[in-house]
Amino acid sequence: MAEAESEFSEHGVQRRLGDGPMKVVIAVALAFSTYQLVMAAFHPLSSLVMRSIHVSFLVLLAFLLYPMFQRGKLSRIPWYDWLLAGGGFALGFYQWAFEGDLIQRAGDPTNVDLVVGTIMVLLVFEAARRILGLALPLVCAAFLLFGLFGQYLPASIAHRGYSFAQIVDQLGFGTEGIYGIPTLVSATYIFLFILFGSFLEHAGMINLFNSIALGFVGHTKGGPAKVAVISSGLMGTISGSGVANVLTTGQFTIPLMKRFGYSGVFAGAVEATSSMGGQIMPPVMGAVAFIMAENLNVPYAEIVKAATIPAILYYLTAFWMVHLEAGRKSLLGLPKDQCPNPWRAMKESWYLVLPLAALVWMLFNGFTPMFSGMVGLALTAILILGAALAARIGGQAFRVVFWIGVGIGASAFGKWGIYPVLGLIALLTAACFGIRGGHKTLHTMKMSLVDGAKQALPVGVACAVVGVIIGILTLTGAASSFAGFILQVGEKSLFLSLVLTMIVCLILGMGIPTIPNYIITSAIAAPALLKLGVPLIVSHMFVFYFGIMADLTPPVALAAFAAASIAKESAMKIGFKAVQVAIAGFVVPYMAVYDSALMLQGDWTVAAVAYVVFKAVLSIALWGAAAIGFLFAPLNWAERICAAAAAFLLVAAIPLTDEIGFALAAAFLAWHVWRSRRAAQTDFS
Repeated sequence: MAEAESEFSEHGVQRRLGDGPMKVVIAVALAFSTYQLVMAAFHPLSSLVMRSIHVSFLVLLAFLLYPMFQRGKLSRIPWYDWLLAGGGFALGFYQWAFEGDLIQRAGDPTNVDLVVGTIMVLLVFEAARRILGLALPLVCAAFLLFGLFGQYLPASIAHRGYSFAQIVDQLGFGTEGIYGIPTLVSATYIFLFILFGSFLEHAGMINLFNSIALGFVGHTKGGPAKVAVISSGLMGTISGSGVANVLTTGQFTIPLMKRFGYSGVFAGAVEATSSMGGQIMPPVMGAVAFIMAENLNVPYAEIVKAATIPAILYYLTAFWMVHLEAGRKSLLGLPKDQCPNPWRAMKESWYLVLPLAALVWMLFNGFTPMFSGMVGLALTAILILGAALAARIGGQAFRVVFWIGVGIGASAFGKWGIYPVLGLIALLTAACFGIRGGHKTLHTMKMSLVDGAKQALPVGVACAVVGVIIGILTLTGAASSFAGFILQVGEKSLFLSLVLTMIVCLILGMGIPTIPNYIITSAIAAPALLKLGVPLIVSHMFVFYFGIMADLTPPVALAAFAAASIAKESAMKIGFKAVQVAIAGFVVPYMAVYDSALMLQGDWTVAAVAYVVFKAVLSIALWGAAAIGFLFAPLNWAERICAAAAAFLLVAAIPLTDEIGFALAAAFLAWHVWRSRRAAQTDFS
């Protein structure tokens, strides 16, 4: 993985520090994770103070880990970065130290307030530039300049004018700037779930997923590519970063696909497509899902419910594409004896599934995401420590006592809060100190906390800097201008409004991550789609999906570039092939707009859901055959055109298109079956 990361880095270039500075970074990351866990468990600070200290930790870590210039010295931290890191961290506590005074003089900042607020906004900009590149800070800077000088623009887009003090107060101290809702979500749900994923990864969840995928489908036709789809999909249940998934599971799956006959371009495209789907795969999904739930003020379970069927369709598409490609190229799977036994793998590591199962159960039974994430994280820690003790000490007696302890802790959890669970973790940790090999387990726990803080860094910084856009849009009301334009287009054609929104999402996604892409487009376009009659969650899901698809769409496709670094192929070719493989990601949002039953929204019935799912599956099957050029046998161009036309008609929501689409699909299948049987008889004779 190190080799691939040296060629491609999604989030800037990290320093490779020596022992001394690295110990400082590890200590800071541990303190960051500990702070977040304390906030989640006990809520000792007010919301705004919690957010400001969260941002101060982000700034501190960003300047310690990421150099000012990528070609600078990566083996040490220069004095000015120590100064920026320490200064930014200290200024983050300004909100806490003067909380009462700031509330009393809200809207009328002092000169000191203006200096502190300005410096914090600038530090967040610089942290975002170092980690995420220039694109997002430039977009945010454009909005900031609009807030400062927008009164001089043409009347149709101008605002009334705002002073420097008003803008700094809005961005640096209010709840709609760098400490806005995205930062609140980053400081609560997102950090916990990233930490949850980090613990599961360190516990061996990736190996379990790979073993399950290899054991069940590795020996089938085109098995290695099917392994990529399944393992990346499973990984997506605990990880919200598509590009990170490419760089982890792709190290194993892409070379395996190439070794068994898939081209490097197709292998890279399959891995990129499968990994990006992790952001829409319940139960954890990506960070955007938590922001969406907070923005819409709906339970997180509602977001998961809306995403479930589209996510399954997305992975069904990828699986179908690799199956057809394997048939077209007559590709075999791995020998059965080289595939691990999936049942044995689950028997050995079954306990790793418990936290995920508990998380799903809690999310769908009324518990908040924060509480669910805390329980899942605590359960993961207990299971890792308990498994280590059981492995070292052995004996049925220990296992019985251990599970009794877990039961007592779980039953007391609701009555006395988090204390019994924390007590159980403390006891198990102390026990690990006393056994041989226990220090290795404790080191795993420590590195899980450290890596969780590092993985949360790009997400948290993106959430903070995009608050500049939200703050300016809220202050000036500029979002209504673009929304009005979409409404004007929508009066003539809802389809054109959807296409316009899709294009904006794809263009923004060329330079900025999914989170700020969603935040910007949902603030501007989603309200307009709602006024055009699109259900609330569907309108937000629409922009969310195309923010994800931007990472697969050339010319700037981060997931394709990540896959290219492993596959040793052109990123552009991988990107174009990934668009073909991930066609469901482009089609399903449109289908959901015209029939919200696909996302279980509106007055849906089981029959309505079954019908739209059947139509979607059939259109996906037809599109796959047309794109790959194979079904039961190779397709000629007339068959491919016929299949593509039938698929398009089934997606379109125009009167009679379903009937024509079904008829054309039946005609295509009958024609193809007859022709393939005739060709087989000719070959046999």
